[in-house]
Amino acid sequence: MKPAGIIVHYAEVATKGKNRPTFIKHLARNIGRTLAGLPFGGVQVVSGRLWIPSYSDDPPLEEAYARIRSVYGVASFSPVICAPLELNALKEAALSLVEGRTYETFRVTSRRVFKNQPLASLDVNRQVGEYLWEHHPAKVKLKDPEMEVFIEMLPEGAYLYTDKIPGPRGLPVGVTGKVATLLSGGIDSPVAAARMQRRGCNTILIHFHSHPFLSRASQEKARDLAVHLARSQQVATLYLVPFGELQREIVTVVPPPLRVVLYRRFMLRIAGEIALREHCRALVTGESLGQVASQTLSNMVAIESASPLPVLRPLIGFDKQEIIEEAQRLGTFETSILPDQDCCTLFIPRDPETHAKHDAVAAAEAKLDIDRMCNDALQRMESFDALAPWITRRPRPVPENTEDTEVTEKDRVKNQEPPEPESHAHGED
Repeated sequence: MKPAGIIVHYAEVATKGKNRPTFIKHLARNIGRTLAGLPFGGVQVVSGRLWIPSYSDDPPLEEAYARIRSVYGVASFSPVICAPLELNALKEAALSLVEGRTYETFRVTSRRVFKNQPLASLDVNRQVGEYLWEHHPAKVKLKDPEMEVFIEMLPEGAYLYTDKIPGPRGLPVGVTGKVATLLSGGIDSPVAAARMQRRGCNTILIHFHSHPFLSRASQEKARDLAVHLARSQQVATLYLVPFGELQREIVTVVPPPLRVVLYRRFMLRIAGEIALREHCRALVTGESLGQVASQTLSNMVAIESASPLPVLRPLIGFDKQEIIEEAQRLGTFETSILPDQDCCTLFIPRDPETHAKHDAVAAAEAKLDIDRMCNDALQRMESFDALAPWITRRPRPVPENTEDTEVTEKDRVKNQEPPEPESHAHGED
């Protein structure tokens, strides 16, 4: 039997108290935009889950799955068939799900959303299980069965499925605010950006390059990475900031060991100005403590003091292998390792400072016209809207939402979710 649609479950979103309706609306909107152009109807909130009906006899499920996997806030999702809340109908629907499939062990797991529904979960588990066994004799196994039939009984009917596909979890992008990520083109910064998306942040991206002193390769990588990151927020604005002239000025007056620290301080100043224009609340970097010379505690303190905004470092406690493995899971690793010329490799000193002192940094910067240098880079920067592959035009922006977003009593009642106790074949209902 062809699926009637897709059911989506969320986890952390459901714990957000009075702001839960707002979080759920964001999640539903994000999924709806992600499925643009596919034969699915509008995303509906149905008793603590999201329902996406299909209006095609043969919906492109694999494409839909690939897109939904990029939506943060999704705990799991499943292609489902629908049936009335009547025992014989549930038996036939369950049988149609397993028809033609081979398995040696199975179980039936049903769940009532409301306790006043006529069918008890334990009875459904037992009777549907017996019916399946009559047609496909197999051993009942409650732990790790080869085949598990899920039945979710809601007031309007039942959803049945066998596949529970993991989602990326986290919070819907957009619910916790907006940040600006410094995107180097390497392995770390795309992972940092994705980590912030997973915590509900919409992110703009800022890439510093040294063209024409170096090739455009890093800019092309940054564009490709921006398109990948746009999959989770539909649009990711990428700023391309020329940095080579600024570096050349630094080199002429700053002692070699301090060059990298000053490069980074100027980056944070410029990125901070862009972030403020974009109404971002923080900067994000891919720094990991002790990974390179500029990422010692002393240098981080010296560098961050130049930033007009807080600097978030979601990878601060990761080692390189952990970051590589996450980049591989995200799908950014192969792009990140393409050869390029990072701007920080231009005029790189042989022995960079690892414990920069405030007085030394201040003395070095006193020789520079900081405001002019930053303004010059800002005037010459370019911007680029990276769109998710399924987006043909930039979506209409929606208001930012935060933890203290007000939700009306009407919203709370409309989106109220009853408890969802899960019962098993030999448990109590």
